[in-house]
Amino acid sequence: MHSPTNQTNYTLTIEITEDNFETEVTNSPIPVQLDFWSTGCGPCRMISPVIDQIVVEMKGIAKVGKVDVGNSMNLAVAHKVSRLPTLIFFKNGQEVDRILQGASKDNIIARIKACV
Repeated sequence: MHSPTNQTNYTLTIEITEDNFETEVTNSPIPVQLDFWSTGCGPCRMISPVIDQIVVEMKGIAKVGKVDVGNSMNLAVAHKVSRLPTLIFFKNGQEVDRILQGASKDNIIARIKACV
């Protein structure tokens, strides 16, 4: 079972770190959508409620996680994240899609479903 993050506005997603990336993303049997974000990022705070809604709607279909680039800079560098927020979609541990700087809920869900 995954423990939710305990940060305000980031309560429904899995916190992905360098320590759990392999377990939660690389070895995940279901697709994973990661939100690379930072506490000082206004657009990141704006998309957070949308991501929380997606977690509920995609439960059991895909994992939705957040990577705080302030705490996991090596993951951001490894995945060439240069803008925030960046949403990256993984299937079988490999990146298959990416959205830079936000998108609509419907667009994000459609991209997740394309990974299933």
